[in-house]
Amino acid sequence: MPQEVKYKSVSGPEEIINKRMRNSGGEEADRTIKTGDGVRRVYHNIHLSGSAKQHGPDHKGEGDIFGRPRGPANRRGEI
Repeated sequence: MPQEVKYKSVSGPEEIINKRMRNSGGEEADRTIKTGDGVRRVYHNIHLSGSAKQHGPDHKGEGDIFGRPRGPANRRGEI
């Protein structure tokens, strides 16, 4: 006797499979290489040097062993 399979999404199993097969980390990569097909595929997300971005403000730094502040770790804004 056949069983009914219910999906949470309206689109069905094809869209679910396509979502699982996509690259999960290539949006911010400078270059993406895909090796293989199907379930044995591998994505290589390459970030070229110089593309490092600072996320958030400069860290204020921790104090020395006596509790005196040392200042921010990124004074000149290199990152």
